[in-house]
Amino acid sequence: MTADTTEPEECATGPAERRREQRGWYFYDFACSVYSTSVLTVFLGPYLTSVARAAADAEGFVHPLGVPVRAGSLFAYAVSASIVVAVLAMPLVGAVADRTGRKKPLLAASAYLGATATAGMFFLAGERYLLGAFLLIVANASLSVSMVLYNAYLPQIAEPDERDAVSSRGWAFGYTSGALVLVLNLVLYSGHDSFGLTEGEAVRICLASAGVWWGAFTLVPLRRLRDRRTGPEEGGRTGGGAVGSGWGQLRATLKDMRRHPLTLSFLLAYLIYNDGVQTVISQASIYGSEELGLDQTTLITAVLLVQVLAVAGALGMGRLARSYGAKRTILGSLAVWTLILAAGYFLPAGSPVFFYCLAAAIGLVLGGSQALSRSLFSHLVPRGKEAEYFSAYEMSDRGLSWLGPLVFGLAYQLTGSYRDAIISLVIFFAVGFALLARVPVRRAVEAAGNPIPERI
Repeated sequence: MTADTTEPEECATGPAERRREQRGWYFYDFACSVYSTSVLTVFLGPYLTSVARAAADAEGFVHPLGVPVRAGSLFAYAVSASIVVAVLAMPLVGAVADRTGRKKPLLAASAYLGATATAGMFFLAGERYLLGAFLLIVANASLSVSMVLYNAYLPQIAEPDERDAVSSRGWAFGYTSGALVLVLNLVLYSGHDSFGLTEGEAVRICLASAGVWWGAFTLVPLRRLRDRRTGPEEGGRTGGGAVGSGWGQLRATLKDMRRHPLTLSFLLAYLIYNDGVQTVISQASIYGSEELGLDQTTLITAVLLVQVLAVAGALGMGRLARSYGAKRTILGSLAVWTLILAAGYFLPAGSPVFFYCLAAAIGLVLGGSQALSRSLFSHLVPRGKEAEYFSAYEMSDRGLSWLGPLVFGLAYQLTGSYRDAIISLVIFFAVGFALLARVPVRRAVEAAGNPIPERI
């Protein structure tokens, strides 16, 4: 096992060096969040659905690999498929990163693969729904793999009492970039005629620009973050040896995780409630456009509102966690999520004002619930196993969040109603709340061998 061979002096840094790395770390959120916002949440769902419908038969079905799929379900199924691909890759990448101590090259490879696939969405036109589904699968899976490595830096660059604040600032950076690029997208999309562009061309430019942004700003964390040296036995292994040992280490990690049942209990709770969060994020634009009949400008403005309020929400919930602890603050956010979905089910069609109110509520809890979940989990990771354990976390974050989109897509396929699909997500938040409430987080931190923060 490599976990015990990480040299403490290599992880310890002074305050100035730690702050420098933290600032660089924030910028990966700044880089990749534009994909999550502009591509996954706003533009790709409605656009890929329109491309699929252009290729559909008279009954509204496309036939990828000969399988009949309702055009309106294609996007949800592609998101679900991308997560299955990520599940296969993330544990191996996490094991190799911890075994070799070389997170940065793996972060660069996954980030630039995702950025390239996103930039390639410029060529998604006509009836190329298979190209769109393929690029979505590659980009989404690459993002998930890169987030394993990105999150694994958190315990190494922040002291235990700093992590809630550092994690929240990272999310705030991401939502800031998402808002900034959405403003530019809104200008281009709403004024496409004055720029001499068709509506489809404007959408494709918005999609591709997210990939360019992702690739450009990834340079900042790659310059600021540093790899930590592993022990002498593992440090000399490279290439195929590292990959081969990664599979062996992965098996050992899965066995080792059974020695930390409280950490696994948190992961189970997070898997379930975050499945609901990720599905709401990825399917919101479909719900707004198809069920509520809202135009693309309204959807962009609503998501922009989410981004702006999510910055305040992430920072505000970080402050609440200092007073009430991360666990209680997360539980409060899950109660709000449940109310949001219930309100969304009854939202009247063609009413932008009510949709904006719902978007504001989502913004206030979205960033905080995710940021505090990440920082809380960082306390439950045994030292030296950060990338491996965060691969399991990322499987819960994006990697195992395939069930929500699948249920959403199946509900629509069976009923033809997006309202029936959206109400099914309430169960994810209710069950997640119940499971998280049962986790004794102080005992979980102690069992992982980590210092217990004053508030958790």
